Amino acid sequence: MTPEQNRSLTTVCLMAAFADGHNDPREREHVRRTAESLSAGAGVDVMSLYQDVLLKRVTLEQAAAGLDTPELRQLAFEMAVGVCDADGVHNAAETAFLERLGSLLQLGRSDAAAIVNAADALAGAPVDRPLPEMPAAVPSAAPAGPDQAELDKMILNAAILNGALELLPESLASMAIIPLQTRLVYRVGKAYGFELDRGHITDFLATVGVGLTSQYVEQFGRKLVGGLLGKVLGKVGRTIGSEATGSAFSFATTYALGHVAKRYYADGRRLDGAALKASFGQLFDNAKGLQQRYSPDIAERARTLDLKKLTAELTR
Repeated sequence: MTPEQNRSLTTVCLMAAFADGHNDPREREHVRRTAESLSAGAGVDVMSLYQDVLLKRVTLEQAAAGLDTPELRQLAFEMAVGVCDADGVHNAAETAFLERLGSLLQLGRSDAAAIVNAADALAGAPVDRPLPEMPAAVPSAAPAGPDQAELDKMILNAAILNGALELLPESLASMAIIPLQTRLVYRVGKAYGFELDRGHITDFLATVGVGLTSQYVEQFGRKLVGGLLGKVLGKVGRTIGSEATGSAFSFATTYALGHVAKRYYADGRRLDGAALKASFGQLFDNAKGLQQRYSPDIAERARTLDLKKLTAELTR
């Protein structure tokens, strides 16, 4: 892709991040940090684009005009839908944004609706279900507490699965990562006797420093840095190589999230926000090193992963 195409894709993605009209300072700070971190290697000054979007120095029409092929236009729309749905099914403001974007990108109504419906199904996926392709039972809470080895295995399997998803070129693969993370937190909490709803889990993720919208923006940015978006456009398919950076990020985020949830619910939800954030940061750094050990498992999982089956299990 050309620098102009990269800028247009990234601009659309950032506009989608703020399309809901909300001003949650935690999420905005997450997106800002993401833009700052991605500027180093994306071939695009993402931080500068972030400022342009916030200050309305660029329009959606200008961004759409830089997407000059049908494949790029569809990819931009898929990414925008994923960002809008990252923190739940899109609201009225996001719906209006996506309708306007679809029109500017000259997408057919049926094509746009199919993308939106698939993303909405994942965004609304029940949290109180088993993790896909894993045994239905959660580690039982015996008098001494849940089986720690089983909990650790569940967290590791979820991290490997999310690392594998990030190696796939399909946008739907990235959209499945956040629902899997929320479901993982639910099942860890349940193992310690807590029944959690989606609102609690979303707030928990924001508290530890995992912004839902910013995480999807970062997933998109990592694919841009790793060249995987070019593979999508070139229809190469499941090529595994430089996109490993994004896979490592998703593995580490999921692994750290599962283990900080373990600490939080084992302690009876008494850890405060600062302690949770510090614990997550430490676990995330550790998990980045651990990912190298499991990279063969992640690659093998990506080669054998049935994305349609996975998303069907998530949304039923």
